[in-house]
Amino acid sequence: MATRKVFTERVGPTALGVVLAAAAATLTARQRRLSAVRLRERRLELEELSVRRTALAHQQRMHWELLARAIDDPSLAAVIDTYDGSIPAAKRRQFLYANAWYAYLFHLYRAGLLDVEELLKHLREFFQSPLFREYWEASRAQRATLKQTSDEARIGRLVDALVKELDEADTEEWWVVGTPPAE
Repeated sequence: MATRKVFTERVGPTALGVVLAAAAATLTARQRRLSAVRLRERRLELEELSVRRTALAHQQRMHWELLARAIDDPSLAAVIDTYDGSIPAAKRRQFLYANAWYAYLFHLYRAGLLDVEELLKHLREFFQSPLFREYWEASRAQRATLKQTSDEARIGRLVDALVKELDEADTEEWWVVGTPPAE
């Protein structure tokens, strides 16, 4: 019995140490695998973001090319012309150009290169142009067809609010009019 007690006293702590070491090694290996999985997930997220930004940039280039063709050729502009028929062709071309600028700024915002405050800052300046204001009003029906939860519709409502604030402002300092919402 004494031999058994000595063996247990000596082997017990050693066995416990071995078991604890094995558990620690297993836990460390599990943590490494989990870290590797998280790193792969993050890389995939970044790749997806990169692909999305590339696709948005391509879409913006295509939009510009199509608008440029419509601006240069009234017969092509007729394909996408949803403005009031009484608007002269030259003004419709100006509206297409204003749309190109608006779309450019919107895509900068969507790509994360402008925040809402910067977007509205640029648009505040554009709305000093009577032609740009006419374009915005003439395109109201087009904006009304947007899905109300889309980024385009949400930004359109913010711009409508900005235009209203500009119209109601009692200051000539247009660059300080309007407060963008917190994102």
